[in-house]
Amino acid sequence: MTQFHQTPRFMPIPFLALVTAGLAMLLVMALPVTAQSPFSAAARVNDDIVTYYEIRQRQQFLEVLNAPNTSADEVLETLIEERLKRQAGEMMGLVADAEQIEAGVEEFAARANLGPEQFIRALAEEGVAPETFRDFVANGITWRNVVGARFRRQAEVGEDEVERAVAAGFDTGGMRVRLAELIVPITAQNQANLVSELNRLRAQVQGSTSRFSEAASRFSAASSRENGGLTDWRPLTALPPQLQQMMMSMSVGQVTEPINLGNAVALFQLRGLSEPTVAAPEVSSVDYLTIAIPGGRTAEALAEAQRLGDQVDTCDDFYGVLPGGFERVTQAVREIPSDIAVALSRLDENEFSTEVTRGEGAVLLMTMLCERNYDVPDAAYEEVRAALFSQRLEAFASSYLQELRADAIIFYTEG
Repeated sequence: MTQFHQTPRFMPIPFLALVTAGLAMLLVMALPVTAQSPFSAAARVNDDIVTYYEIRQRQQFLEVLNAPNTSADEVLETLIEERLKRQAGEMMGLVADAEQIEAGVEEFAARANLGPEQFIRALAEEGVAPETFRDFVANGITWRNVVGARFRRQAEVGEDEVERAVAAGFDTGGMRVRLAELIVPITAQNQANLVSELNRLRAQVQGSTSRFSEAASRFSAASSRENGGLTDWRPLTALPPQLQQMMMSMSVGQVTEPINLGNAVALFQLRGLSEPTVAAPEVSSVDYLTIAIPGGRTAEALAEAQRLGDQVDTCDDFYGVLPGGFERVTQAVREIPSDIAVALSRLDENEFSTEVTRGEGAVLLMTMLCERNYDVPDAAYEEVRAALFSQRLEAFASSYLQELRADAIIFYTEG
């Protein structure tokens, strides 16, 4: 009789179950970490947790909105911060209530031209649970409540701060531009060929910031050559009108055609153009003074300009230091000679430039900016106040969140 189908007596009946369990255990051990339960903790934040389910839900929500920063790690960090924000709201009794959340949901949906229920249904079709959206809205409202309660009074903006912001050219949001420049004075020796030579140079440096900076360091007569021709950010409306129009139609890296500044010819390369967040004011006029110093840009003339500059703090001081020895005018930007306008555009109030010359370079024209005057609509002052307040409140909020994070116990689970 064949016996090979019979179970040996020394093998106990539960053996098959043990083998099955053992194989199951090996399979579990071999599973990748992503097979972890979606409702297990990806991180613990003090007494709260962030689950893998929440991470995936927030990713889906952000993807529907075409938002950036949707990697799992980035989303986890955002959710950790939201736990800290909510905990701060709970301690202060400022967690968003049902009425605030519904108003927030309605406002958010309206941005997509949808009603709340329509928006929630649209999200559900993309796999985003209503709770995910409502939690997102609630967290934002809670944090706004916390920040407002803690810092609103500290963030208030005074009249003098608004005035300074306007005088500075709406640094809070006015259109600003950054250029690199290459300026060559016109002389009897180069005037016949200067424009054609600069056109050849323009073709060689077009689109390359490094080649332009190298050329500016070699050939430019402006002090900016020490920095490869690069200038600081400045209000767009402080530039001569011809340059303003060019900058608005150029892309970063593009170089202008040679521009005649009167006593010099220049190339300008656009390095950056900031977009305004509030209406940018027009520079309506500029108050400036000039002092003619014989010798052009010789060491002696430059030293004399520095000596005069060291004796004054403001333009008004020259009435006592050099009475009758200077010319002070207030002109619309379009009326200012191009070389002077370019020099003034680099300056803050009561700073001076030694870039401009007259008489084919024989006379140094020390140029000092006294004041820029702006054509500012009354409503713009309130826009500036609101922008400054928002910036300050955001800075307080960021600092407070860093404090909350530093004081928190945050534990990342493996996986």
